[in-house]
Amino acid sequence: MQKSAVVVVADKTSLKRPFIFANAVHMALCFFMLRMTVVWHRDLIQTGKMVSSVSVVMMYVIEVGCLLLSVLGVFGACKGKRWCLILYAAGMAAASQTIIIRTALSYQDVYEKRVVREESKLLAMMPLSGTSKANRTLLYSIQEEFECCGLIDGYKDWGSSIPPSCNCNYPGKCIRLRGSATLGAPKNQYVYREPCLPIYVSELKLAFSLVMGIQFGSGVFWIVLLVMSVKLMGQIKRKQEFLALLQSNRYVPGAF
Repeated sequence: MQKSAVVVVADKTSLKRPFIFANAVHMALCFFMLRMTVVWHRDLIQTGKMVSSVSVVMMYVIEVGCLLLSVLGVFGACKGKRWCLILYAAGMAAASQTIIIRTALSYQDVYEKRVVREESKLLAMMPLSGTSKANRTLLYSIQEEFECCGLIDGYKDWGSSIPPSCNCNYPGKCIRLRGSATLGAPKNQYVYREPCLPIYVSELKLAFSLVMGIQFGSGVFWIVLLVMSVKLMGQIKRKQEFLALLQSNRYVPGAF
């Protein structure tokens, strides 16, 4: 009865269940991110947008690799296989170190240089009345999405050719135009008051900050899983030694 009681206590103090639960959450997140990447990649192909193939491949490798690592970790925890947990810990150590260092080193490039590059790309479209058809299509979608008009001076950036994407139906966001004041614009037309460039840049910074935060948070979460796997390996080792000692009939109460 004493031996059985000791084994039960050892099971209750194990990290096995918390570790499996944490990895189940991790697998769900990895699957969700993988699905989002597939959808995003498919949309890029359908719209003909260019994107670095290296970046796409890296995203697939990281997401599939982390999913497989969690499967390996859960299998090791359920079966008590320390070699599975060793491989799991090595993979998580490499992944967490890579993503945290990469996030820290690329923060300035992503947050500042890319934002400036996108802002310069939009400013190069001025004046909007003479911009290309492709640029117009992009600007129309930006205006509809962010409920704005023009880039710098609002509707005035379009001259007399104010597009329908500037039309406003939301009180508080509109400005009422008069034909004589807008060089041929329809009389009493309502358009969005705010220009798009400040709103677009602000949303771009927020999106980049969110991505960087998710990457850093993923690295921290992987470190937590790494620590849990190391502790679980120690518990499995002690339990195996304890059971081996019981079978050898050399168990001494209080040794474990």
